[in-house]
Amino acid sequence: MGKLEIDNNKSNFLLDGRPFFYLADTIWSAFTNITLEEWEYYLRRRREQGFTVLQINTLPQWDRCMSDTGLYPFATENGYKFDFTRWNDGYYENARKMCRMAVEQGFQLALIVLWLNYVPGTWGSKMTDINVMPEEFVEPYTARVVKEFDEFQPIYVISGDTDFDSTEAVSYYRTALDTVCRLSPETLKTMHIKRGYDVIPEEFIDKLDFYMFQSGHNRDAQDMAYILPERIREKYPEKPVLNSEPCYEQMGYSRQKYGRFHAEDIRKAAWSSILSGACAGVTYGAHGIWNWQKINKPANPILGEGFDSPFPWEEAIQFPGAWDYGFIRSFLSDRNIRKLIPANGLLDNSTPEIRMAQTEDGRFLLYLPYSTTIKIRKELPGCTVKAFDLDTGKMAWTDSSVREGNTVIEMHPFHSDALLLVEQEIR
Repeated sequence: MGKLEIDNNKSNFLLDGRPFFYLADTIWSAFTNITLEEWEYYLRRRREQGFTVLQINTLPQWDRCMSDTGLYPFATENGYKFDFTRWNDGYYENARKMCRMAVEQGFQLALIVLWLNYVPGTWGSKMTDINVMPEEFVEPYTARVVKEFDEFQPIYVISGDTDFDSTEAVSYYRTALDTVCRLSPETLKTMHIKRGYDVIPEEFIDKLDFYMFQSGHNRDAQDMAYILPERIREKYPEKPVLNSEPCYEQMGYSRQKYGRFHAEDIRKAAWSSILSGACAGVTYGAHGIWNWQKINKPANPILGEGFDSPFPWEEAIQFPGAWDYGFIRSFLSDRNIRKLIPANGLLDNSTPEIRMAQTEDGRFLLYLPYSTTIKIRKELPGCTVKAFDLDTGKMAWTDSSVREGNTVIEMHPFHSDALLLVEQEIR
Protein backbone atom coordinates (compact mmCIF):
# COMPACT_ATOMS: atom_id res chain seq x y z
CA MET A 1 0.00 0.00 0.00
CA GLY A 2 1.63 3.22 -1.20
CA LYS A 3 1.84 6.65 0.36
CA LEU A 4 -0.14 9.34 -1.42
CA GLU A 5 1.29 12.86 -1.17
CA ILE A 6 1.05 16.29 -2.77
CA ASP A 7 3.63 17.03 -5.47
CA ASN A 8 5.98 19.94 -4.85
CA ASN A 9 4.46 21.61 -7.92
CA LYS A 10 1.25 22.09 -5.85
CA SER A 11 -0.89 20.84 -8.75
CA ASN A 12 -0.61 17.06 -8.73
CA PHE A 13 -0.28 13.94 -6.58
CA LEU A 14 2.60 11.56 -5.96
CA LEU A 15 2.27 7.91 -4.97
CA ASP A 16 5.48 6.62 -3.40
CA GLY A 17 7.25 9.55 -5.02
CA ARG A 18 5.95 8.87 -8.53
CA PRO A 19 3.32 10.83 -10.50
CA PHE A 20 -0.23 9.76 -9.70
CA PHE A 21 -3.34 10.78 -11.64
CA TYR A 22 -6.50 10.80 -9.52
CA LEU A 23 -8.97 9.00 -11.79
CA ALA A 24 -11.88 8.17 -9.51
CA ASP A 25 -15.12 6.33 -9.90
CA THR A 26 -18.13 7.45 -7.89
CA ILE A 27 -19.43 4.48 -5.95
CA TRP A 28 -21.05 6.30 -3.04
CA SER A 29 -23.32 3.46 -1.90
CA ALA A 30 -20.85 0.56 -2.12
CA PHE A 31 -20.75 -0.34 1.57
CA THR A 32 -24.53 -0.74 1.84
CA ASN A 33 -25.50 -2.06 -1.59
CA ILE A 34 -22.90 -4.39 -3.08
CA THR A 35 -22.30 -8.07 -2.38
CA LEU A 36 -18.70 -9.26 -2.23
CA GLU A 37 -19.18 -11.21 -5.48
CA GLU A 38 -20.43 -8.08 -7.24
CA TRP A 39 -17.60 -6.07 -5.73
CA GLU A 40 -14.98 -8.48 -7.05
CA TYR A 41 -16.31 -8.15 -10.58
CA TYR A 42 -16.67 -4.37 -10.26
CA LEU A 43 -13.05 -3.94 -9.13
CA ARG A 44 -11.70 -6.03 -11.97
CA ARG A 45 -13.61 -4.08 -14.60
CA ARG A 46 -12.74 -0.63 -13.25
CA ARG A 47 -9.07 -1.61 -12.97
CA GLU A 48 -9.17 -2.69 -16.63
CA GLN A 49 -10.62 0.70 -17.52
CA GLY A 50 -7.77 2.51 -15.79
CA PHE A 51 -9.36 3.89 -12.62
CA THR A 52 -7.09 4.60 -9.66
CA VAL A 53 -9.41 5.92 -6.90
CA LEU A 54 -12.79 4.89 -5.48
CA GLN A 55 -15.03 7.50 -3.82
CA ILE A 56 -17.23 5.82 -1.19
CA ASN A 57 -19.61 7.16 1.44
CA THR A 58 -18.92 5.70 4.90
CA LEU A 59 -22.60 6.34 5.75
CA PRO A 60 -25.62 5.07 3.81
CA GLN A 61 -26.11 7.29 0.77
CA TRP A 62 -29.41 9.12 1.17
CA ASP A 63 -30.45 8.76 -2.50
CA ARG A 64 -29.05 5.28 -3.10
CA CYS A 65 -31.09 2.54 -4.69
CA MET A 66 -32.55 0.09 -2.19
CA SER A 67 -30.70 -3.18 -1.75
CA ASP A 68 -31.09 -6.54 -0.10
CA THR A 69 -27.66 -6.76 1.56
CA GLY A 70 -29.11 -5.57 4.87
CA LEU A 71 -25.83 -3.99 5.99
CA TYR A 72 -25.98 -0.61 7.73
CA PRO A 73 -23.68 1.04 10.31
CA PHE A 74 -26.54 1.47 12.77
CA ALA A 75 -29.64 -0.40 13.80
CA THR A 76 -32.61 0.19 11.48
CA GLU A 77 -36.04 -1.30 11.01
CA ASN A 78 -36.61 -0.16 7.43
CA GLY A 79 -33.20 0.55 5.88
CA TYR A 80 -33.44 4.34 5.86
CA LYS A 81 -34.13 5.55 9.42
CA PHE A 82 -31.15 4.88 11.70
CA ASP A 83 -30.68 4.58 15.46
CA PHE A 84 -27.34 6.29 16.14
CA THR A 85 -27.19 4.78 19.64
CA ARG A 86 -26.77 1.22 18.33
CA TRP A 87 -23.73 0.33 16.20
CA ASN A 88 -23.66 -2.59 13.76
CA ASP A 89 -20.15 -4.04 13.88
CA GLY A 90 -20.94 -6.37 10.98
CA TYR A 91 -21.23 -3.39 8.66
CA TYR A 92 -17.68 -2.28 9.41
CA GLU A 93 -16.29 -5.78 9.17
CA ASN A 94 -17.75 -6.11 5.68
CA ALA A 95 -16.67 -2.59 4.68
CA ARG A 96 -13.07 -3.29 5.75
CA LYS A 97 -13.12 -6.49 3.71
CA MET A 98 -14.24 -4.48 0.68
CA CYS A 99 -11.51 -1.91 1.29
CA ARG A 100 -8.89 -4.63 1.56
CA MET A 101 -10.03 -6.14 -1.73
CA ALA A 102 -9.85 -2.72 -3.41
CA VAL A 103 -6.39 -1.90 -2.05
CA GLU A 104 -5.10 -5.30 -3.15
CA GLN A 105 -6.27 -4.43 -6.67
CA GLY A 106 -4.22 -1.21 -6.54
CA PHE A 107 -6.97 1.33 -5.79
CA GLN A 108 -6.69 4.33 -3.52
CA LEU A 109 -9.73 5.00 -1.33
CA ALA A 110 -11.45 8.37 -0.91
CA LEU A 111 -13.87 7.93 1.98
CA ILE A 112 -16.57 10.50 2.73
CA VAL A 113 -16.97 11.05 6.46
CA LEU A 114 -20.19 13.08 6.79
CA TRP A 115 -22.64 13.46 3.91
CA LEU A 116 -24.72 16.61 4.03
CA ASN A 117 -28.09 15.05 4.91
CA TYR A 118 -26.66 13.99 8.29
CA VAL A 119 -25.74 17.62 9.06
CA PRO A 120 -28.29 20.30 10.09
CA GLY A 121 -28.43 23.58 8.22
CA THR A 122 -27.41 22.14 4.83
CA TRP A 123 -29.56 22.09 1.71
CA GLY A 124 -29.88 18.30 2.03
CA SER A 125 -31.06 18.16 5.62
CA LYS A 126 -33.59 20.86 4.79
CA MET A 127 -35.07 18.45 2.23
CA THR A 128 -35.16 15.56 4.68
CA ASP A 129 -34.06 15.65 8.33
CA ILE A 130 -34.85 12.00 9.07
CA ASN A 131 -31.22 11.12 9.84
CA VAL A 132 -29.67 14.30 11.17
CA MET A 133 -26.86 13.20 13.48
CA PRO A 134 -26.79 14.56 17.05
CA GLU A 135 -23.90 17.03 17.32
CA GLU A 136 -22.40 15.27 20.32
CA PHE A 137 -22.13 12.12 18.20
CA VAL A 138 -20.04 13.70 15.41
CA GLU A 139 -16.70 13.28 17.17
CA PRO A 140 -17.19 9.64 18.26
CA TYR A 141 -18.56 8.77 14.83
CA THR A 142 -15.59 10.35 13.07
CA ALA A 143 -13.21 8.60 15.45
CA ARG A 144 -14.87 5.30 14.58
CA VAL A 145 -14.34 5.97 10.87
CA VAL A 146 -10.62 6.57 11.43
CA LYS A 147 -10.33 3.50 13.69
CA GLU A 148 -11.98 1.25 11.11
CA PHE A 149 -10.34 2.52 7.92
CA ASP A 150 -7.04 4.21 8.74
CA GLU A 151 -5.04 1.06 8.02
CA PHE A 152 -5.84 1.63 4.33
CA GLN A 153 -4.39 5.17 4.37
CA PRO A 154 -7.45 6.63 2.62
CA ILE A 155 -8.07 10.15 1.50
CA TYR A 156 -10.56 11.49 4.05
CA VAL A 157 -13.25 13.53 2.31
CA ILE A 158 -14.72 15.27 5.32
CA SER A 159 -17.96 16.50 3.70
CA GLY A 160 -20.30 15.17 1.06
CA ASP A 161 -22.14 17.43 -1.42
CA THR A 162 -22.40 20.11 1.24
CA ASP A 163 -22.71 23.85 1.61
CA PHE A 164 -21.44 25.86 4.57
CA ASP A 165 -24.26 28.38 4.66
CA SER A 166 -25.15 27.87 8.34
CA THR A 167 -23.22 28.01 11.60
CA GLU A 168 -24.50 24.51 12.39
CA ALA A 169 -22.95 23.02 9.27
CA VAL A 170 -19.63 24.75 9.89
CA SER A 171 -19.62 23.49 13.49
CA TYR A 172 -20.30 19.87 12.49
CA TYR A 173 -17.63 19.86 9.82
CA ARG A 174 -15.14 21.64 12.08
CA THR A 175 -15.51 18.81 14.58
CA ALA A 176 -15.17 16.11 11.92
CA LEU A 177 -12.13 17.75 10.28
CA ASP A 178 -10.35 18.42 13.57
CA THR A 179 -10.95 14.84 14.69
CA VAL A 180 -9.49 13.36 11.52
CA CYS A 181 -6.50 15.72 11.64
CA ARG A 182 -5.81 14.71 15.23
CA LEU A 183 -6.22 10.96 14.78
CA SER A 184 -4.78 10.60 11.27
CA PRO A 185 -2.28 13.42 10.70
CA GLU A 186 -0.44 11.78 7.79
CA THR A 187 -3.39 11.13 5.46
CA LEU A 188 -4.73 13.59 2.88
CA LYS A 189 -7.89 15.57 3.63
CA THR A 190 -10.34 17.44 1.43
CA MET A 191 -14.03 18.36 1.17
CA HIS A 192 -16.66 17.50 -1.40
CA ILE A 193 -18.96 20.51 -1.90
CA LYS A 194 -22.22 21.07 -3.71
CA ARG A 195 -22.73 21.84 -7.40
CA GLY A 196 -21.70 25.27 -8.57
CA TYR A 197 -20.25 26.18 -5.16
CA ASP A 198 -16.79 27.57 -4.38
CA VAL A 199 -17.14 28.51 -0.71
CA ILE A 200 -14.74 26.93 1.78
CA PRO A 201 -14.63 28.43 5.30
CA GLU A 202 -11.30 30.16 5.87
CA GLU A 203 -10.67 28.19 9.05
CA PHE A 204 -10.60 24.94 7.02
CA ILE A 205 -8.22 25.97 4.25
CA ASP A 206 -4.89 25.24 5.95
CA LYS A 207 -6.13 21.82 7.09
CA LEU A 208 -7.08 20.69 3.57
CA ASP A 209 -4.48 19.19 1.25
CA PHE A 210 -6.37 19.75 -2.00
CA TYR A 211 -9.62 21.16 -3.33
CA MET A 212 -12.63 19.40 -4.80
CA PHE A 213 -15.42 21.10 -6.72
CA GLN A 214 -18.55 19.82 -8.42
CA SER A 215 -19.72 20.96 -11.84
CA GLY A 216 -22.70 18.64 -11.37
CA HIS A 217 -25.78 17.51 -13.23
CA ASN A 218 -27.63 20.72 -14.08
CA ARG A 219 -27.97 20.79 -17.86
CA ASP A 220 -27.98 24.58 -18.03
CA ALA A 221 -24.81 25.12 -15.99
CA GLN A 222 -22.19 22.84 -17.48
CA ASP A 223 -19.86 25.83 -17.83
CA MET A 224 -19.17 25.30 -14.12
CA ALA A 225 -16.62 22.72 -15.29
CA TYR A 226 -14.23 25.52 -16.22
CA ILE A 227 -15.64 28.45 -14.20
CA LEU A 228 -15.18 26.79 -10.81
CA PRO A 229 -11.49 25.85 -11.12
CA GLU A 230 -10.78 29.38 -12.34
CA ARG A 231 -12.53 30.81 -9.27
CA ILE A 232 -10.83 28.44 -6.85
CA ARG A 233 -7.40 29.24 -8.25
CA GLU A 234 -8.12 32.95 -7.78
CA LYS A 235 -9.60 32.72 -4.26
CA TYR A 236 -7.48 30.20 -2.39
CA PRO A 237 -3.82 29.26 -1.82
CA GLU A 238 -2.37 27.08 -4.55
CA LYS A 239 -3.14 23.39 -4.05
CA PRO A 240 -4.18 20.54 -6.35
CA VAL A 241 -7.72 20.92 -7.71
CA LEU A 242 -10.04 18.34 -9.23
CA ASN A 243 -13.63 18.01 -10.39
CA SER A 244 -15.00 15.42 -7.97
CA GLU A 245 -18.48 15.25 -9.50
CA PRO A 246 -18.94 16.25 -13.12
CA CYS A 247 -22.11 15.20 -14.90
CA TYR A 248 -22.59 11.42 -14.73
CA GLU A 249 -23.04 9.26 -17.79
CA GLN A 250 -26.75 8.55 -18.47
CA MET A 251 -27.77 10.61 -15.42
CA GLY A 252 -31.03 12.43 -15.94
CA TYR A 253 -30.76 16.20 -15.76
CA SER A 254 -31.20 17.53 -12.24
CA ARG A 255 -34.53 18.90 -11.07
CA GLN A 256 -36.31 16.24 -13.11
CA LYS A 257 -35.71 17.94 -16.44
CA TYR A 258 -36.06 15.58 -19.37
CA GLY A 259 -32.85 14.31 -20.92
CA ARG A 260 -29.66 12.44 -20.00
CA PHE A 261 -25.93 13.09 -20.18
CA HIS A 262 -24.04 11.07 -22.78
CA ALA A 263 -20.39 10.15 -23.23
CA GLU A 264 -19.61 13.35 -25.13
CA ASP A 265 -21.10 15.48 -22.34
CA ILE A 266 -18.96 13.88 -19.67
CA ARG A 267 -15.82 14.09 -21.82
CA LYS A 268 -16.46 17.79 -22.22
CA ALA A 269 -16.83 18.28 -18.47
CA ALA A 270 -13.63 16.38 -17.76
CA TRP A 271 -11.36 18.05 -20.31
CA SER A 272 -12.84 21.49 -19.60
CA SER A 273 -11.90 21.11 -15.94
CA ILE A 274 -8.46 19.63 -16.50
CA LEU A 275 -7.42 22.36 -18.93
CA SER A 276 -8.75 25.09 -16.63
CA GLY A 277 -6.54 24.36 -13.66
CA ALA A 278 -8.03 21.15 -12.23
CA CYS A 279 -5.26 18.91 -13.54
CA ALA A 280 -4.78 16.72 -10.45
CA GLY A 281 -7.45 14.34 -11.69
CA VAL A 282 -11.14 13.91 -12.39
CA THR A 283 -14.02 11.73 -11.23
CA TYR A 284 -16.35 9.63 -13.36
CA GLY A 285 -19.88 8.59 -12.52
CA ALA A 286 -22.35 6.19 -14.12
CA HIS A 287 -26.05 6.39 -13.30
CA GLY A 288 -26.70 2.97 -11.86
CA ILE A 289 -23.22 2.50 -10.38
CA TRP A 290 -22.98 5.37 -7.87
CA ASN A 291 -26.34 4.30 -6.40
CA TRP A 292 -26.10 0.60 -7.39
CA GLN A 293 -29.40 -0.09 -9.12
CA LYS A 294 -30.63 -3.68 -9.05
CA ILE A 295 -33.57 -5.09 -10.98
CA ASN A 296 -36.90 -5.45 -9.16
CA LYS A 297 -35.82 -3.61 -6.01
CA PRO A 298 -38.17 -1.13 -4.29
CA ALA A 299 -37.72 2.60 -4.76
CA ASN A 300 -35.92 4.59 -2.08
CA PRO A 301 -38.48 6.78 -0.26
CA ILE A 302 -35.73 9.42 0.18
CA LEU A 303 -35.06 10.66 -3.34
CA GLY A 304 -32.45 13.33 -2.68
CA GLU A 305 -32.21 15.90 -5.46
CA GLY A 306 -34.19 13.69 -7.84
CA PHE A 307 -33.10 12.30 -11.20
CA ASP A 308 -34.62 10.07 -13.85
CA SER A 309 -34.45 6.32 -13.26
CA PRO A 310 -31.01 4.66 -13.29
CA PHE A 311 -29.96 1.71 -15.41
CA PRO A 312 -29.16 -1.62 -13.72
CA TRP A 313 -25.57 -1.68 -12.52
CA GLU A 314 -24.72 -4.57 -14.87
CA GLU A 315 -25.50 -2.25 -17.80
CA ALA A 316 -24.09 0.94 -16.26
CA ILE A 317 -20.64 -0.54 -15.75
CA GLN A 318 -20.39 -1.02 -19.53
CA PHE A 319 -21.12 2.61 -20.46
CA PRO A 320 -18.53 3.82 -23.00
CA GLY A 321 -17.60 6.97 -21.10
CA ALA A 322 -15.67 4.96 -18.51
CA TRP A 323 -13.18 3.99 -21.22
CA ASP A 324 -13.02 7.63 -22.34
CA TYR A 325 -11.97 8.63 -18.84
CA GLY A 326 -9.37 5.88 -18.81
CA PHE A 327 -7.99 7.44 -21.99
CA ILE A 328 -7.52 10.74 -20.13
CA ARG A 329 -5.21 9.09 -17.64
CA SER A 330 -3.23 7.17 -20.25
CA PHE A 331 -2.93 10.17 -22.59
CA LEU A 332 -1.48 12.43 -19.90
CA SER A 333 0.66 9.78 -18.24
CA ASP A 334 2.14 8.41 -21.46
CA ARG A 335 3.28 11.93 -22.42
CA ASN A 336 4.48 12.83 -18.93
CA ILE A 337 1.98 15.69 -18.76
CA ARG A 338 1.39 16.70 -15.16
CA LYS A 339 0.97 20.37 -14.28
CA LEU A 340 -1.23 22.17 -16.80
CA ILE A 341 -1.28 25.96 -16.79
CA PRO A 342 -4.53 27.49 -18.13
CA ALA A 343 -3.80 29.46 -21.29
CA ASN A 344 -7.16 30.59 -22.66
CA GLY A 345 -5.82 34.12 -22.66
CA LEU A 346 -3.77 33.18 -25.73
CA LEU A 347 -6.82 32.09 -27.70
CA ASP A 348 -8.34 34.40 -30.29
CA ASN A 349 -11.71 32.65 -30.28
CA SER A 350 -15.11 33.91 -29.24
CA THR A 351 -16.28 30.92 -27.21
CA PRO A 352 -15.03 29.90 -23.75
CA GLU A 353 -16.10 26.33 -24.53
CA ILE A 354 -12.74 25.83 -26.24
CA ARG A 355 -10.20 25.30 -23.47
CA MET A 356 -6.42 25.53 -23.69
CA ALA A 357 -3.58 24.85 -21.28
CA GLN A 358 0.20 24.80 -21.47
CA THR A 359 2.50 22.13 -20.07
CA GLU A 360 5.60 22.99 -18.08
CA ASP A 361 7.79 22.06 -21.06
CA GLY A 362 5.95 24.35 -23.50
CA ARG A 363 3.43 22.06 -25.18
CA PHE A 364 -0.21 23.07 -25.57
CA LEU A 365 -3.40 21.05 -25.15
CA LEU A 366 -6.73 22.27 -26.53
CA TYR A 367 -10.20 20.79 -26.13
CA LEU A 368 -12.63 21.53 -28.99
CA PRO A 369 -16.28 20.47 -28.68
CA TYR A 370 -16.63 21.07 -32.44
CA SER A 371 -14.11 21.45 -35.24
CA THR A 372 -13.10 24.98 -36.13
CA THR A 373 -10.04 27.03 -37.06
CA ILE A 374 -7.98 28.06 -34.04
CA LYS A 375 -5.86 31.19 -33.70
CA ILE A 376 -3.26 31.34 -30.94
CA ARG A 377 -1.76 34.73 -30.10
CA LYS A 378 1.76 33.36 -30.13
CA GLU A 379 4.22 32.39 -32.84
CA LEU A 380 4.84 28.66 -32.85
CA PRO A 381 6.91 28.15 -36.02
CA GLY A 382 7.35 24.58 -37.16
CA CYS A 383 4.94 23.20 -34.59
CA THR A 384 3.31 19.82 -34.98
CA VAL A 385 -0.42 19.54 -34.29
CA LYS A 386 -2.06 16.19 -33.62
CA ALA A 387 -5.84 15.97 -33.32
CA PHE A 388 -7.36 13.09 -31.35
CA ASP A 389 -10.97 12.16 -32.02
CA LEU A 390 -12.29 11.52 -28.51
CA ASP A 391 -15.20 9.49 -29.82
CA THR A 392 -13.36 7.00 -32.03
CA GLY A 393 -9.75 7.24 -30.86
CA LYS A 394 -8.50 8.16 -34.34
CA MET A 395 -5.64 10.63 -34.74
CA ALA A 396 -4.93 13.15 -37.50
CA TRP A 397 -2.03 15.49 -38.27
CA THR A 398 -3.49 18.98 -38.59
CA ASP A 399 -1.97 21.85 -40.57
CA SER A 400 -0.79 25.04 -38.93
CA SER A 401 0.92 28.25 -40.01
CA VAL A 402 2.31 31.45 -38.51
CA ARG A 403 0.56 34.63 -39.68
CA GLU A 404 1.12 38.17 -38.41
CA GLY A 405 2.42 37.06 -35.05
CA ASN A 406 -0.25 34.40 -34.53
CA THR A 407 -0.34 30.65 -35.03
CA VAL A 408 -3.34 29.44 -37.01
CA ILE A 409 -4.41 25.80 -36.69
CA GLU A 410 -6.68 24.58 -39.43
CA MET A 411 -9.88 22.61 -38.82
CA HIS A 412 -9.35 19.02 -37.80
CA PRO A 413 -11.26 16.42 -39.86
CA PHE A 414 -13.35 14.86 -37.08
CA HIS A 415 -17.07 15.31 -36.48
CA SER A 416 -17.02 14.89 -32.71
CA ASP A 417 -15.13 16.54 -29.86
CA ALA A 418 -11.36 16.44 -30.14
CA LEU A 419 -8.18 17.08 -28.22
CA LEU A 420 -5.32 18.92 -29.93
CA LEU A 421 -1.70 18.44 -28.90
CA VAL A 422 0.59 21.21 -30.13
CA GLU A 423 4.33 20.55 -29.92
CA GLN A 424 7.24 22.60 -31.15
CA GLU A 425 10.41 21.15 -32.60
CA ILE A 426 13.25 20.97 -30.10
CA ARG A 427 16.21 22.93 -31.47
